[in-house]
Amino acid sequence: MKIYRDISVATQINKAVVTTGTFDGVHTGHQQILKRVVQEAKKIGGESVVLTFWPHPRMVIFPDDHQLKLLNTLNEKASLLESFGIDHFIIYPFSKRFSRLSSEEYVKELLVDGIGVHKMAVGYDHRFGKNREGDFNALLEFAEKYKFEVEEIPAKDVDDVNVSSTKIRKALDAGDVETAASYLSYPYFMHGKVVHGKGLGKSIGYPTANIQVEDSFKLIPKQGVYAVWVEIGAKRFAAMMNIGTRPTIADDNRASLEVHIFDFNEDLYNQELKISFVKRLRDEQKFENVQALSQQLNRDKDHCRALLLGA
Repeated sequence: MKIYRDISVATQINKAVVTTGTFDGVHTGHQQILKRVVQEAKKIGGESVVLTFWPHPRMVIFPDDHQLKLLNTLNEKASLLESFGIDHFIIYPFSKRFSRLSSEEYVKELLVDGIGVHKMAVGYDHRFGKNREGDFNALLEFAEKYKFEVEEIPAKDVDDVNVSSTKIRKALDAGDVETAASYLSYPYFMHGKVVHGKGLGKSIGYPTANIQVEDSFKLIPKQGVYAVWVEIGAKRFAAMMNIGTRPTIADDNRASLEVHIFDFNEDLYNQELKISFVKRLRDEQKFENVQALSQQLNRDKDHCRALLLGA
């Protein structure tokens, strides 16, 4: 899959079949649209294109609102789109000027002149242009004027899966990673770099990798203990993760992300890990002493092994 941050170099796409949107999570509803785009591109000997915008529109229109949390970073989204067969991923810079484009200016500037659209495929509720003024009927008019085809993905095909990015965020905020996975069709995951910690886990027999997530907008599931899979390069390991403040052994309230990888004893500092969430085991809690904490961690480890490895 080719990735573009400059739309001017994306004009050589052959018979571009385009869809556009935020596609946060690339969940099962999104996948219905992507599947149709890929099928149509193959049918006509063309190439499939996803057009998205960055920064997220809310970051530009409401710059003082720092509450936005997203399911994917751009790199994660690109990886997911590629896995679903998309040929081209265009990341267009969202700006205040862009937000003021009329619906026709949007179509002419981006789709026609920018990409050379051959066919457009959109969800039934697709809106575009200034104040979201453009709808499917407007798109039909522009398609006739600028000589491209347009197809609307029926509400039934998208809504039957009964999913939205908002529902997934709510599930993750509640720690319900299993429901999130059912909506996504894959386990919710995040990437992070291993950074130096205080070595507190090692002191009680549970050495952990301290994870730093680079993107501040990436949604972190509810605090607690989780069974997870950890990918290091091409290798995958069973592990358990704590998201929280470590109240039994830490003397501050700073939240951290720590993962204990089973049967692993290598230096991971500065390496990037992919962590996929399988199940939330329990709330984080404060124990009377380190011994009680260690006993609970032993139980957590057994629980994780049973879930992940059947052991």
